[in-house]
Amino acid sequence: MRSLERWGLLTGAVLLVVVLPVLNALPAESPLRLPDFTLNLFGKFLAYAILALGIDLIWGYTGVLSLGHGVFFGLGAYAMGMHLMLEIGTRSVYGNVLPDFMVWNRVTELPLFWRPFYSVPFTVLAVLVVPAVFAWLFGYLTFRSRIRGVYFSIITQALALSTWLMFNRNAMNLGGTNGLSGFKSIFGFTLNSAATQRGLYVATALCLCGAFLLCRWITRSPAGRVLIAIRDSETRVLFSGYSPAAFKLFVFVVSAVLAGVAGALYVPQVGIITPAKIGVLPSIEMIIWVAVGGRGTLLGPVVGAFGVNWLQSVLTTNYPDLWLLVLGGLFVAVVLFFPDGVVGTAQKLAARFRPTRALTSAVIGHPDEGQRPEEAKAQTEVHHLRAQ
Repeated sequence: MRSLERWGLLTGAVLLVVVLPVLNALPAESPLRLPDFTLNLFGKFLAYAILALGIDLIWGYTGVLSLGHGVFFGLGAYAMGMHLMLEIGTRSVYGNVLPDFMVWNRVTELPLFWRPFYSVPFTVLAVLVVPAVFAWLFGYLTFRSRIRGVYFSIITQALALSTWLMFNRNAMNLGGTNGLSGFKSIFGFTLNSAATQRGLYVATALCLCGAFLLCRWITRSPAGRVLIAIRDSETRVLFSGYSPAAFKLFVFVVSAVLAGVAGALYVPQVGIITPAKIGVLPSIEMIIWVAVGGRGTLLGPVVGAFGVNWLQSVLTTNYPDLWLLVLGGLFVAVVLFFPDGVVGTAQKLAARFRPTRALTSAVIGHPDEGQRPEEAKAQTEVHHLRAQ
């Protein structure tokens, strides 16, 4: 089964990283060509999948429900957006080196905290460090105080709301309610180019594969077993001599970094970031992705993020009034009928089938897969004795 799982994951990775970009690069008249719009849409979904993996790490494996991960997503997105705004230069509407929204607000000089974002290495570092530091400060104060359960969820929800209100203020010099948009290039490459968008998609797919391997390594390590133990009974872990706060802080920071990376990859592909992606509602939607796909499975969040957002794209295009009803219905269905999500339910069904097949082969006298010849012979003799 492990071998089959590895081959399945490898096939999926090759499909995402190699096959889809190759199909997009085919000539326009080819019937197999993947349109630029579809590839760009898939890139956005893959960025969401990276975010969902981080949420699964903190919620599915550690049992800590965070309703404020939109904040970390937004921090990474705004860090990348600030660099892209500075790359516009004098190609802006007003022909000013300052971003357009600063000209609207009569800002005469670039704020001091904007200036380091001219540098590409600093921007990449900020995408990783800013969400990590913010998560460490928040998590340290929260977990040290032994705040957990629904109280932690409420606090993270309040964090998302307060951050959303703060980013909406024009005094922050981050674009206010309109956010950051109008990007022209990224790292010197024109954003409107099909080749650039294809490169961004490949980068997102590779980051998703890396994030998946990182989460897989963490969950299968001894620390991962402690995380699962914290999820099942934090009190027992505490009495066993471990510090649950330290482990939760570690996984919370890793989850925030993954969210920041997802935000940074999201911005150049979508072309805009606003405070609307930071608030409470987006953070709750992120939880629904993980719940629908199946928390505690790693593959489930990827499937949930891709599937739910694909469904949203289809419904909002053809039946815009139905989307909120379908989203609510999905959440109710997960809670009532398949709490393990799509992937979790499929795994349980597969686990039920395997023992049944083994039992059937034992009754009829046929050796099960991987059974030694002497065991099969003894099993057959027992069957004949019972028949007599």
